[in-house]
Amino acid sequence: MVNPFSDGYWAIPETGRGPGVLLLHAWWGLNPFFKDLCQRLAREGFVVFAPDLYHGQLATSIAEAKLLRSKLNQKKAYSDMLGMLEHLSGLEIVTSKKIAVIGFSIGARFALELSAERSKEIGAVIVFYGTSMLDYSSAQAAYLGHYAERDDWVALSGVKKLEKSLRAANRPVTFHVYEGTGHWFFENDQAAYVETAAQLAWRRSVDFLKLHLTD
Repeated sequence: MVNPFSDGYWAIPETGRGPGVLLLHAWWGLNPFFKDLCQRLAREGFVVFAPDLYHGQLATSIAEAKLLRSKLNQKKAYSDMLGMLEHLSGLEIVTSKKIAVIGFSIGARFALELSAERSKEIGAVIVFYGTSMLDYSSAQAAYLGHYAERDDWVALSGVKKLEKSLRAANRPVTFHVYEGTGHWFFENDQAAYVETAAQLAWRRSVDFLKLHLTD
């Protein structure tokens, strides 16, 4: 059997165990920012795995990111993530009953899709920037969303539709729109980075994970 964790990045707390988190990077690839984010989560007590959807390739410009995304076999990537969820849930070092999924942009879309399909395994979802209009009636997760006030890639009307859809499915949902921000405001290696908004989104995310991932 292929090891679903053979291509990606692990971050494990000093205790060696903790609640499980699957982190899905943005279209830049698994760059140093996302690896550092995994380590920050591990310092908060979480066992984190971030799959490398581009298998070592990275983008540093929008043009490069578009090219990498266009080459991504999204069906296979999604299938691989399903396997990761199953295996992550069964690891002895993962103490939580369910897994949290955190996604950025394209990763946010994957996170939402996973939560709708794998309700028994996913208890918490955090999305940055992204949306996906799905049937969430079978989902069992709580949802936290971080969105930009002025986003050239994701319309706030779509964010409101997603929130309405989740509420219609009776899911706990909290979406935040950060004033004066644009897409990628959380990522400190991007020109759109806004420190105050990023720090607030970080604190909210950690609190949310600690609330919804029970041992």
